[in-house]
Amino acid sequence: MESTYHVPIMLNEALSLLKPSRGGVFVDGTLGGGGHSAGILSLLPEGGRLYGIDRDEEALTECGKRLGHDPRFTAVHGNFFDMRTLLAPYGVSEVNGIMLDLGVSSHQLDDSSRGFSYMAEARLDMRMDRSQNISAFEVVNTYPTARLYDIIRYYGEERYASRIADAIVRERQASPIETTSELSEVIKRAMPAAARRENQHPAKRTFQAIRIEVNGELNGLEKAIEDAVRFLAPGGVIAVITFHSLEDRVVKRVFKALQNPCTCPPSAPICTCGKVREIEILTNKPLTAADPELELNPRSRSAKLRAARKLDR
Repeated sequence: MESTYHVPIMLNEALSLLKPSRGGVFVDGTLGGGGHSAGILSLLPEGGRLYGIDRDEEALTECGKRLGHDPRFTAVHGNFFDMRTLLAPYGVSEVNGIMLDLGVSSHQLDDSSRGFSYMAEARLDMRMDRSQNISAFEVVNTYPTARLYDIIRYYGEERYASRIADAIVRERQASPIETTSELSEVIKRAMPAAARRENQHPAKRTFQAIRIEVNGELNGLEKAIEDAVRFLAPGGVIAVITFHSLEDRVVKRVFKALQNPCTCPPSAPICTCGKVREIEILTNKPLTAADPELELNPRSRSAKLRAARKLDR
């Protein structure tokens, strides 16, 4: 079931929450290499439907090879933020399960030509959808210092954001920063010696921040999760895997607000705000990868899985 193109994270845990064996219409909103989709299809009964959405044309091509023979599966190019609009032409007005595996896929990281990795030489790119105009090159070489600082500090949670932003601007004034290795070296030189000796690569947080900016991963994520929940039929389940704290906080906040939406004072004898509970959270604490998976796939270490069930109207 696993693919050399992409190893699905917490596959069994996700499937146990989604329960595709109950049938209906399912969406893999972040198709990637199709690992989660293959798992859903393995349990989805005859007559069920699975739509896989991805921004990356390479992912769609790969999944066409792996899953395209299955009449229950349809690949759709786009961003899951626009899920309802993307699936409207197929006559889909509500779904029974949604899988979202946020962040960058294993293939995108391993393909050095995509420019996601600080470990491999490549032109700065980091676009999940290569048809979009802005890439990491434009972010690094055209953004003003203050904006670079904000991105690196907020999206990367990098305590040396000011030093790194200043160093990037100084370097590009001499000549453009064109490759991943050039950017990585600028970042390393900007950081104190002690920080360079930490366990994780000194460029990790900054590369994450630039990738999030390039792909707009957090812009509108809160609304996208709300929209996805409201696209579920009663009893439908949404499962979301995140890989860094910023994403996880958004998912946690949205789920909490939809499960406990009442804004009335605690002392109020009855609810007068009119807000109705929409979901039941299925994971009081996020699930994390078990030890056997951590050994096989170290990238699963930072993953967190949260899920919720849509309540009856």
